[in-house]
Amino acid sequence: MNSVYDVMQLLKRFGIYVYTKDRLADLEMMEDEIRELYKMQMIESKDFQIAILLLKQEQSRSKI
Repeated sequence: MNSVYDVMQLLKRFGIYVYTKDRLADLEMMEDEIRELYKMQMIESKDFQIAILLLKQEQSRSKI
């Protein structure tokens, strides 16, 4: 996983599509969904950590 697009593809594998026309809201919602998938043990720890890191980085870029 190298980008937010890859995170979106991971979510899509579970039937989760996020698009609200608000980039920051999308990133926050994706983060919530990733956390839920991890809690339900649907994704591995490594994928969870990378996805959260990518989303946080993109959130900080989008706020500037």
